[in-house]
Amino acid sequence: LAPLIYEHGYVGMVERMMGLEVPERAEYLRVIMAELSRIASHLIFAGTMAIDLAGTTAWFYAYREREKILDLFEMVAGQRMTTNYMRIGGVAHDLPDEFFPAIRRFLAEFPEKINEIHELLTGNEIFIARTRGIGALSGEKALAYGVTGPNLRASGVDYDVRRYEPYSIYDRFDFEVPVGRQGDSFDRYIMRFAEMLESRKIILQALDSLPEGPIMAKVPK
Repeated sequence: LAPLIYEHGYVGMVERMMGLEVPERAEYLRVIMAELSRIASHLIFAGTMAIDLAGTTAWFYAYREREKILDLFEMVAGQRMTTNYMRIGGVAHDLPDEFFPAIRRFLAEFPEKINEIHELLTGNEIFIARTRGIGALSGEKALAYGVTGPNLRASGVDYDVRRYEPYSIYDRFDFEVPVGRQGDSFDRYIMRFAEMLESRKIILQALDSLPEGPIMAKVPK
């Protein structure tokens, strides 16, 4: 669901083992693409949860926004879903000129589009009845079970590796770590929406401070 995030972790591990220094511009491009991947993944969560619990309209809305991200991926890497972009030492390609107005337009419209899904689901009596208090998981149990990511934070555990063990250049960005209170299905749903808006914030900062320069390090054979 989020191939670019998996790539980011893998290439970062290999680079650390090799002692490689990645060019600044490549690090920024990685963050932009990884956070787009995070948003796309969370949209799948929201859309499929909607169609399972309440109705089809919110599913269409979520996948409509995801399609826009897949268009951006195709623009940069030539692929829409199993996106192959990051390389040991940098990234495969720089961003094409047409990418910048397209992503700016997507980010400008995104909060309003997300609010459309909120209006359909968050106050929906059927959706609330099927998520509030359902599948509640305490922070202690979540940790004991090895739960990670937004599901862990939904259980009230304030931990995000980007904030507390920052890799790449995440320590340069200002963003919040949303944390739930009940640890139920509703909180796990809400976490995704809050995190998508934080990812948007990170991408905007990365675009505004994107440096010039090379996109690949000199990697030994």
